[in-house]
Amino acid sequence: MRKFIYTVALVLALGSVKAQDIFAAARTNDTVQIANYIKQGIDINQANPKGFTPLILAVYNNNTEVVKFLIRNGAKVDAQDMSGNTALMGATFKGYVNMVDLLVNVGKANVNQVNANGASALIFAATFGQNEIITKLLNAGADRDIKDSRGKTAKDHAVMQENETIVKML
Repeated sequence: MRKFIYTVALVLALGSVKAQDIFAAARTNDTVQIANYIKQGIDINQANPKGFTPLILAVYNNNTEVVKFLIRNGAKVDAQDMSGNTALMGATFKGYVNMVDLLVNVGKANVNQVNANGASALIFAATFGQNEIITKLLNAGADRDIKDSRGKTAKDHAVMQENETIVKML
C-alpha cells in the first residue's frame, strides 16, 4: 500500500512539473515545447495558481509566435485569471497593439468582457492612455457605456486621467 501511495504521489508530482513547464514555455516564446506538451495531452487552457493560462502569460510577455500557436490550437481567448482579467486586458494594459490585433482579429476575443471590478479592455485603454488600442477596440465593437464597479465608463476614466485626446475619442 505504501508503494502505491508513493507511486501516485510521484505521478501527480511529475504531472505538476509538466504543467508548470507549459507556463515557462509560454513565457519564453517556445512554440516547439508547447507543441510537445500538446502531443503529450497537456491542457493548454489550464491555469496556474494565479489563474494565468499559457495564453495570458504569452500575451503579457509579448510572445507573438506562442500566442498565434495557442490560438490555432484551441486556447480559450477569453479565459480569465483570478481577478477576472483576460489576455486582451493584459495586452491593453501593457500597450501591446500587435497582441490586441491578434486577440481580436484572429482569436475573436470578446472586447466587452469585464473583470471582477467590472472593467473592460476599453476602460483599461482609457485609464492607461492607449489611444491606438482604443481605436482598435471601438472598431471591433467595444461598448463605450460599460461601467465598472464604481459606476465609471471608459470616458470617465479618461476624464480622471485628464487625457483630452481620449475623452474626444470616446
